[in-house]
Amino acid sequence: MSNTASTHKPLQGVKVIELGTLIAGPFCSRILAEFGAEVIKIETPGEGDPLRSWRKVYEGTSLWWYLQARNKQSLTLNLKQPEAVEILKKLVAEASIVVENFRPGVLEKLGVGWDVLSAINPGLVMVRLSGFGQTGPMAQQPGFGAIGESMGGLRYVTGFADRPPVKTGVSIGDSIAALWAAIGALMALRHKEVNGGKGQVVDVALYEAVFAMMESLVPEFDVFGFVRERTGNVMPGITPSNTHTTKDGKHLIVGANGDAIFRRCMEVMGRSDLAADPVLQTNAGRDTRATELYGVIDDWVARHDEVDVLKLLGDAGVPASRIYSVEDMFGDPQFLAREMLKSAQLPDGKPFRMPGIVPKLTETPGEVLHIGPALGADTEAILTSLGYSTEDVADLRQKGII
Repeated sequence: MSNTASTHKPLQGVKVIELGTLIAGPFCSRILAEFGAEVIKIETPGEGDPLRSWRKVYEGTSLWWYLQARNKQSLTLNLKQPEAVEILKKLVAEASIVVENFRPGVLEKLGVGWDVLSAINPGLVMVRLSGFGQTGPMAQQPGFGAIGESMGGLRYVTGFADRPPVKTGVSIGDSIAALWAAIGALMALRHKEVNGGKGQVVDVALYEAVFAMMESLVPEFDVFGFVRERTGNVMPGITPSNTHTTKDGKHLIVGANGDAIFRRCMEVMGRSDLAADPVLQTNAGRDTRATELYGVIDDWVARHDEVDVLKLLGDAGVPASRIYSVEDMFGDPQFLAREMLKSAQLPDGKPFRMPGIVPKLTETPGEVLHIGPALGADTEAILTSLGYSTEDVADLRQKGII
């Protein structure tokens, strides 16, 4: 499946034990797996990660699962059984990172909290993702990405002023938390390697992960008492940057908020007067006349078809883009040139495509070795590597431990 020439990966030799389900924790470990980490995903026997049945299902398994669990191994363990907990401890003793996204206290009740696991492996990095973090008055409350987006400020500023807040079309709160978690894990590993440090906990709260992305929201309120509100498709305080509709009914973005870019944009639209207007030479001046400028751009875009708008603005060096559907992506030369649509095969041999890998590393790029595995597909091999015999594995299976 991979067309990567390099045999050395930046996370080669890093073993990750994933105890998470659904999105945030598994997405974090997926990123690590794409760059060479060995990821062993622990799942409940007979059930597995609920993501296996989320959204569009093909032949009994979610297509999302095949993406989210790519490059991982699946080991089934019933962690409510003491023998399963002992297996987990053996795995942790050899691991670099544990990723979990249970509600705080769940692992402690199972007897595998940080105090226990760090005693087994003092160099362990434990990445803990939760709705509200491991401390504070809300720590024990359940929290999904939608809650993090709401509490972190994103939902409040998303949508139009005359309507209730809306969500983005994906679970962005979970995904943002996963990215912070991966960054934190790598920083903790770096500390161990360079500073001679020991292991530590990386504590990621979903609401804080979203809150960290909220730009100048906090100082603007603290200094000016300014509360950022919903502004639809307009970029608050950055003008012009908005969505416009073409003659043929297509929607596209025009981002002409750079000073020189703005002047080029006005020239191509036949408004040399606005390009030369001294008030409009800076963003602050343009922002005071935002309504006027958006009207000018709306009118000009509405007189042209999408292909002509993009050609004229592109030739003038003005950033503009159609608003892509997934269908647009599949035929786009930029997506194809950058290998952002990876070809793979489903278990029955049906070809399908999934997103490529981000970021692009020139010397040690990530790769997709295989799609998400069947439930428990690697159980026997992993247990054998820990010293269990075929008879031991059969006994554990018969007892419902694996």
